[in-house]
Amino acid sequence: MDIGAIASLATDMKAAQTAQAVDVAVLKKALDIQQQTAAQLIQTIPQPNPSANLTHIGQNMDVFA
Repeated sequence: MDIGAIASLATDMKAAQTAQAVDVAVLKKALDIQQQTAAQLIQTIPQPNPSANLTHIGQNMDVFA
C-alpha cells in the first residue's frame, strides 16, 4: 500500500468520524426538542377536579355473571 492510499484512507476515516459526530449531535438535539414538546403537551392536560362529588363511583361491584 503506498503512502497516498494510506493518507487517503486516513482522510476518509476522519471525514466519516466527523460525519458520525454531527449525526449524533443532530439526534441529541432532536431528542431534546421532542422532550420539551412532550413536557409542554403534558402541562396542557387539565388537572382532575377533586371537588367533584364522585363518591358514589366505585362503591358497588356487580359480581353476578
